[in-house]
Amino acid sequence: MAVTTGTRRTPRGTADRPWLGQWNSTVTSYYLLVGATGLLLVIGLVMVLSSSTVTSIAAGESPFAAFLVQARFALIGLPLMVIAARLPVRWYKGLAWPAMLVALGLLVAVPFVGKLVNGNRNWLELGPIQFQPSELAKLALAVWLGAVLGRKQHLLGSWVQALVPGALGLGAVLGLVMAGHDLGTALILALLGLGAYWVSGAPVSMLGLGAVSAALFVGWTFIVNQDSTDRLTRILATYGTCTDEQGECYQSIHGMYGLGTGGIFGVGLGASREKWKYLPEAHNDFIYSVIGEELGLLGTLLVLALFAVLGVAMARVVRRHQDPFVKITTAAIGCWVVGQAFVNIGVVIGVLPVIGVPLPLVSAGGSALVTTMLALGVVISFARSEPGAAEALAARRSVVRRSVAVLGRRRRRAGGERTGR
Repeated sequence: MAVTTGTRRTPRGTADRPWLGQWNSTVTSYYLLVGATGLLLVIGLVMVLSSSTVTSIAAGESPFAAFLVQARFALIGLPLMVIAARLPVRWYKGLAWPAMLVALGLLVAVPFVGKLVNGNRNWLELGPIQFQPSELAKLALAVWLGAVLGRKQHLLGSWVQALVPGALGLGAVLGLVMAGHDLGTALILALLGLGAYWVSGAPVSMLGLGAVSAALFVGWTFIVNQDSTDRLTRILATYGTCTDEQGECYQSIHGMYGLGTGGIFGVGLGASREKWKYLPEAHNDFIYSVIGEELGLLGTLLVLALFAVLGVAMARVVRRHQDPFVKITTAAIGCWVVGQAFVNIGVVIGVLPVIGVPLPLVSAGGSALVTTMLALGVVISFARSEPGAAEALAARRSVVRRSVAVLGRRRRRAGGERTGR
């Protein structure tokens, strides 16, 4: 049943609750994505500046060194995100296979010519440019899975159709990332693949088998592999057997110190004590701890709420869009970005072991920042193509242009009257 208002019909109850009409608007997903992304980006730049000044000065650099690097990558990512948000869906379908092949080629090169950083060989250097191919692989894999699984969605009841080529491509990317001993990124890729397959309608039994296989693989990596002693130590440190406060659990303990010191309102922006070289990776993997110390519980809840908004907005795109490619790709990107955020926060609060996963849009890191902004630009493009969204956005832009034109005429008229006097 509907309530008639003039010539426009609105859902029952919307006339009495205007906020419900706004929530059901065709452009709600678009504005939620743009707003949450922009706020997280601003918070990230501010917190990178605050948390990196001391270590930059100690290294003999400008106190703004890390901030300027992060700001430069944000300026690179912003036009890329805008361009990605304006591209039509058909472009991404056409780019799926080329992007996947390029990502695989870069990952193959990493074990041979990659740079070793913090025990992980997952960086490539091309002249002055240094980047992580695994970050680019996340976006390429999400778009590729959307194209592959979306095209054969009606056949996914068959295990063979579901596994070939989707699971083979996912396995290839995971294997190449693990060749560089980057378990954190591999876990995020597994979440990405799970989200894509879940929304595609793949058999539940296959998803269950995949989850069990992933758990066994992680166990083998942590426990059986002779090179994973440090990772095993991190697990034991997280789940209550750590006794060496200056050794394996030093970082986790100081991360908790930062969160505990902040209280509800924090000690003030820039006033963190843990960033004075007590907390390793204060501007990177453990930046959430500095947020808790300087901005308090309210600051951490704000960041958490913004990631929840991103998750809700992407869930709306999945639910409201009609194209299977868009649904699957959005689900994959959502599990990547929001899942990585919750993994990072889980590490900082001591629920998960330290695995070196940054907080998307907030932690320092050029490759991760640009790729995440580009991925969110892709989802914003999908939100713009929701049924009725393009027309609504065009109508709102025309209203803004008319309003600006009216204001301009009024100012000119007022200026002419003052001159006449």
